[in-house]
Amino acid sequence: MKKLLITGFEPFDGESINPSWEAVCRLPDEINGYSLTRLLVPVVFGEGAECVINKTREENFDVVLCIGQAGGRSHITPELVGINLRHARIPDNKENKPIDEPVVANGDRAYFSTLPARKMAEAINAVGVPSQLSYSAGAYVCNEVFYAALAHFDNTNTRVGFIYIPYSKEQNKEPAMDLNVIVKGLVTAIENID
Repeated sequence: MKKLLITGFEPFDGESINPSWEAVCRLPDEINGYSLTRLLVPVVFGEGAECVINKTREENFDVVLCIGQAGGRSHITPELVGINLRHARIPDNKENKPIDEPVVANGDRAYFSTLPARKMAEAINAVGVPSQLSYSAGAYVCNEVFYAALAHFDNTNTRVGFIYIPYSKEQNKEPAMDLNVIVKGLVTAIENID
């Protein structure tokens, strides 16, 4: 069986939950020949990326798939690009607020997802869950984790992807998506990573 590391983030910006972690916890242990290992990631610049990379040093994974919350989005959005930029409009969970800093000094400007993001978005839509491809993971901790993992696994056999999800209904914000629908979308995405 192949191994998939799937990550979600802790709550941030005053929220009591983060639907990325809530959804990851509800996924089955096995999907489409992949055994899932879950990892909770801190919403802290530097620490989030380090947490993911350290986990991959403990165990070899075929795929690293990170899930994050994107308030304001109404669709599940597989990401196409991670950029070498840290720029925070709000402080992280340790009050860091970098402005226009690189994730990796002298690193490549960007990396493309090594998972089939477009195919995943199309498959999610095909099962009736709103989804679209995204060309920007922003410049907050989510993008940093995505970029750092792509850089770390560049020219290796480990594939890396990132998916943003909307707020969940429990957060009483709009637009929002039912957590069970989010889980359905994520399962479909994983079923279509090969």
